[in-house]
Amino acid sequence: MNSFYSQVAGCIVRWQNLPGVGDPVVFIHGLGCASSYEYPRVVYEPNFGARRAILIDLPGSGYSDKPSDYSYRTSKQAEVIAELLTHLNLESFWLYGHSMGGSIAIETAGLLQTRVKGLIVSEPNFHEGGGMFSRTIAAQPERRFVEQGYRALLEAEKSAWAGSLQSNAPYAVWRGAASLVAGVEPEWAEQFLALTCPVTLIFGEWSLPDSDVNELQQKGVEVKIIPDAGHSMSWENPSALAKVLAECLEKR
Repeated sequence: MNSFYSQVAGCIVRWQNLPGVGDPVVFIHGLGCASSYEYPRVVYEPNFGARRAILIDLPGSGYSDKPSDYSYRTSKQAEVIAELLTHLNLESFWLYGHSMGGSIAIETAGLLQTRVKGLIVSEPNFHEGGGMFSRTIAAQPERRFVEQGYRALLEAEKSAWAGSLQSNAPYAVWRGAASLVAGVEPEWAEQFLALTCPVTLIFGEWSLPDSDVNELQQKGVEVKIIPDAGHSMSWENPSALAKVLAECLEKR
């Protein structure tokens, strides 16, 4: 595990640098997750092709610090990612982001366009309003969620998400969820379509049908479907996700 002090977040950000071939794939996790928890299985799948990977735990998540005075907005998290990749002197890399991490990856790609070989996002937030979990979380006042809602969410969660959720600071979860509900300008979908690097959208089979998939396909965006998986595709079918990621890299 490596560490770096982020001036943007005012805290230590930690990441794993997993050796392999080619330009690295930078993994950005979603709300209540942690790349250190979610992606090692994907990276070590034979289908991934032994590629180099950088697994970042965002501030507030996993092994990274959890400052109480940080906004945790997607735009600030994107600045942290850009800050770290600049610190690492990476001139060429791929970005992969899932769910909220997909929205953060879109904003990061906008900050570092000339260095991004390609952007791959899986079921990101493209519009304001959030998803089911983020809407439920942000509907509560922050203090109430921190004192009661976070514990209730953990107790009710029976999926693998519970393991990474408990590594997140409750105020970081709430502020991240509130950021997704509030959205950004221009919205993530508009930023995604405006990027000059190659872009790919991934969806789990169980998450379909979805209006964003149809709309973006009509606008020429390549869409890949993960079979036997829904939103939590890295846990539900890691081998298929690894295969699709490798295919995206090979085509470029």
